[in-house]
Amino acid sequence: MADFTNGFWDLYIVVLTLLGIAGCGILLFSQSKVKLARDKDGKIGTTGHVWDEDLTELNTPMPRWWMWLFYITIIFALAYLFLYPGLGTYAGKLGWKSSGQYQAELKQAEADYGPLFAQYQKQDLKKVAADPKAHAIGQRLFLTYCAQCHGSDARGNKGFPNLTDKDWLFGGAPDTIKETILHGRMGMMPPMGAALGSDQDVENVAHYVLSLSDSTADPIKAVLGKGKFGACMACHSAGGTGNQVLGAPNLTDKIWLFGGSAETVMETIRKGRTATMPAFADFLGDAKVHVLAAYVWSLSNDVNAPEAAPAVAAAPAADK
Repeated sequence: MADFTNGFWDLYIVVLTLLGIAGCGILLFSQSKVKLARDKDGKIGTTGHVWDEDLTELNTPMPRWWMWLFYITIIFALAYLFLYPGLGTYAGKLGWKSSGQYQAELKQAEADYGPLFAQYQKQDLKKVAADPKAHAIGQRLFLTYCAQCHGSDARGNKGFPNLTDKDWLFGGAPDTIKETILHGRMGMMPPMGAALGSDQDVENVAHYVLSLSDSTADPIKAVLGKGKFGACMACHSAGGTGNQVLGAPNLTDKIWLFGGSAETVMETIRKGRTATMPAFADFLGDAKVHVLAAYVWSLSNDVNAPEAAPAVAAAPAADK
């Protein structure tokens, strides 16, 4: 009811609701006075509706038990509207709010599961990823909060990264993934059509970009576009390998966030792209994000692989 800007709408809801309930009561009361209709011969009258030649609808009132069920629903509705919100801005005698119930459920959930998440929060992300119980919890968190964009199989969609491969815009280290989930990311490819010049230049650069990953490209246009690619080096580097600090994609592989056809690449160059990963720090908290990040990391890594042994420095050669 917070959307109401003046008292008229509040009164409108109250009057409409009460009139609807009163109308139902009046209709029921009027029908309860209907007597069993009989003709002059004492037979029960009909409505005149006949089906299948001899199936006749009798003109009889509703059964009393059925009518009393409707009266009970009216009494229940009035009691409910007295105790709970439903009449405009009236808060109800009990003062119940859906937001209050939600907060109470969150508080109870925190009391029940908070210690478990706190236990995992103290552990290294890779260790959490290898824990079957933590993995199951992380999967449920992912399906609840991440699958809408990245898919239930985490393989992404157009504009939403695949989390099961080794290609990461901002880095795939466990702590980096956690940072991404906590604070979100903003990726932006600026429109470069004007900077490159003509549409032909855009097309040439697109074919050069495709050639970097050995994708299908016109070799002549790729050669012509190589010189114009200088405008893109600041983000994607001279070799097109990208820059994870900026979130600039690696153009030398065959992984494309928005599609890898020549037309799509030209559209990206000409108009730019914007992608946002929302932040979950305030919504989930650090402990839950810790478990979720461990699960996401496990999607593209072998959690049971042994840690690589640290390199041992070679002993200096003995003086001769």
